[in-house]
Amino acid sequence: MSKDAATTLTTPQAGDGTQQDPRQEPPTHGLGASLLQADARAKTEGTFPYASDLWAEGLLWAAILRSPHPHARITSVDTSGATDMPGVHAVITHEDVPGDTAYGRGIADRPVFASETVRHHGEAIAAVAADHPDTARLAAAAITVEYEVLEPVTDPEKAFAADPLHPDGNLIRHIPLSFGDPEAAGETVVEGLYRIGRQDPAPIGAEAGLAVPRPDGGVELYTASTDPHTDRDLAAACFGLPPEQVKVVVTGVPGATGDREDPGFQIPLGLLALKTGCPVKLTATREESFLGHAHRHPTLLRYRHHADADGRLVKVEAQILLDAGAYADASSESLAAAVAFACGPYVVPHAFIEGWAVRTNNPPSGHVRGEGAMQVCAAYEAQMDKLAANLGLDPVELRLRNALATGDILPTGQTVTCPAPVAELLGAVRDFPLPALPMDTPEEAWLLPGGPEGAGEPGAVRRGVGYALGMVHMLGAEGADEVATATVRVRDGVATVICAAVETGQGFSTLARQVVQETLGIDEVHVAPVDTDQPPAGPAAHGRHTWVSGGAVERAAKMVRTQLLQPLAHKFGMSTELLQITDGKITSYDGVLSTTVTEAMDGKELWATAQCRPHPTEPLDDQGQGDAFVGLAFCAIRAVVDVDIELGSVRVVEVAVAQDVGRVLNPAQLAARIEAGITQGVGTALTENLRTARGLVRHPDLTGYALPTSLDAPDIRIVKLVEERDVVAPFGAKAASAVPVVTTPSAIASAVRAATGRPVNRLPIRPQAAVAVPPNS
Repeated sequence: MSKDAATTLTTPQAGDGTQQDPRQEPPTHGLGASLLQADARAKTEGTFPYASDLWAEGLLWAAILRSPHPHARITSVDTSGATDMPGVHAVITHEDVPGDTAYGRGIADRPVFASETVRHHGEAIAAVAADHPDTARLAAAAITVEYEVLEPVTDPEKAFAADPLHPDGNLIRHIPLSFGDPEAAGETVVEGLYRIGRQDPAPIGAEAGLAVPRPDGGVELYTASTDPHTDRDLAAACFGLPPEQVKVVVTGVPGATGDREDPGFQIPLGLLALKTGCPVKLTATREESFLGHAHRHPTLLRYRHHADADGRLVKVEAQILLDAGAYADASSESLAAAVAFACGPYVVPHAFIEGWAVRTNNPPSGHVRGEGAMQVCAAYEAQMDKLAANLGLDPVELRLRNALATGDILPTGQTVTCPAPVAELLGAVRDFPLPALPMDTPEEAWLLPGGPEGAGEPGAVRRGVGYALGMVHMLGAEGADEVATATVRVRDGVATVICAAVETGQGFSTLARQVVQETLGIDEVHVAPVDTDQPPAGPAAHGRHTWVSGGAVERAAKMVRTQLLQPLAHKFGMSTELLQITDGKITSYDGVLSTTVTEAMDGKELWATAQCRPHPTEPLDDQGQGDAFVGLAFCAIRAVVDVDIELGSVRVVEVAVAQDVGRVLNPAQLAARIEAGITQGVGTALTENLRTARGLVRHPDLTGYALPTSLDAPDIRIVKLVEERDVVAPFGAKAASAVPVVTTPSAIASAVRAATGRPVNRLPIRPQAAVAVPPNS
């Protein structure tokens, strides 16, 4: 947030619908407390260790040679220039991969090193290990590769008829969703064509890692992985080793919104360590980071909405085309979300959606927060604005008439069984007071669009107000086996949580501490570092670790609680349910028993291991039908913008948000997650676009790729958090950060439309799209 920004929180609704007393002192530990993250101080002071800080005796440095072409045939590779260079210990190409030569989640279509064909700019060709990082980079540059440059396929619409870019073809997945009567029609019909650009996750720290060979012929990988067990299995298959000979140790993760899930940096590192017998370190440059990891799918969307005279939706027709780039990655899952949520959080009796994900020679696309859902939200909310204008209705009123609620049916045929307070959320942001207009502010003090010292004039500034509703799914979908295992151990008044859920900044380690504090009344709780010697907990995505891993911690803690209380209950002739633990003290319902947890432990060590596995889902069938999702989360956002209608520059003045959170587990952390999601959404709306020219990335750096800074962040007003607990979720909580990312860009686009009268059918919003057209032009 900007330095003058403020976040406001209304008094949350308790689970039984009653208001919490605002005069009560907030809890200092356990669930509901704003517990500080254990690593907050170290990260603030710059002493927190990340992968780029690692060191080992006899360390070698790695560098990767990458293709300068988006599409080419490799005719020869000469590594002698590198191998003959002093200080170089190893050079590897595809010929040096002893196991699987390709990897991928779901579809193993991405080669470790390109062998015959290059399919995207920056694809790995070879890797070098040397005794100095400069030597490694020089050696990589000394490798001579002869290319036969081929015409790249960069338009996803042309990928259908183009020659196959991969042995599996160009089509990754096609989902034809049919729901209702295809002959249904409304009295009012609006159409639109929308384009979403390529957003990069742009993590605060670029990829880095250390590989250390083991005496048994295996290797240990120290990386910022967000899914260590999957990364281990993929790497082991490429190394030609059994999984038990490969260990992934998770280092500090410098931010992650999906980009840490690509093991393309880790596998060459491990191969070099195995070949040289020495520890090998790789620290990617920012350019390598941009070229190597996955991005948000650029998307083309065509929509047709039908409504009756009262503004009630009758039918939605849509075509959705995702540009997967060179390889499949998470495109199948992203397409499923896009198709399933193509109508948004609205009741639509008839829906016919076709979605495709195709390979091109553009940079690879993959998992980025809110994938699939963000792209369609921009399109269906633009359509709702068009409908409102055509019908002469207030945009909020139109949305309220069609708002989804618990018990309604999604176009996939799945009934919404979780809380869905969509209308309540929208009403909350509508009723929140608008920010004052700066009419009485001296001209020199105006915050003009374009930043401080903006070039525009106050007379050219128009204010717009826009609304958007968004939804995301939680956990994996379409039959994904969601399971996590956790162990809670207590000794000498200290509890330790062992769970392979990676702390990416989402706050899992803090939640785990809060759960144990709440259940066992123990203040000092430590969360063990994560590695693959622990049982799997799955990837850090879609709020999984709050639900699945947090649920496993809670179950393990409750098992320890039973072990602790059973002897006391037996001694006093009562059940454990009649004993409670509060502030480190164990008391009985009648006050007969009162002792401390430490005294009850009496020097014993207690521990328990538990799993959490939510109810199963199923894949979408050949008509896009099925119970594909475990749970849903919703959000309403009102954006206020100032637009210079002559220059096309936009300043987001304020974002008001109301969100369906299930239960507030950590108020400060929740507010921070919502603020971060909104700020990321501002970048999606206005500045972030990884541009390419015929498949070549034009600006793989943070100078050309414009991330929003504190000067771009608006005032963020959290006006309502609806705490209607999802009964099937541990704690009743829902994912918090993805849905504001999904919804914010659409609300900003709606506000720009309101200010300029322009359609705004592309994200990010280009200046020419925000310039008002003179009436007689």
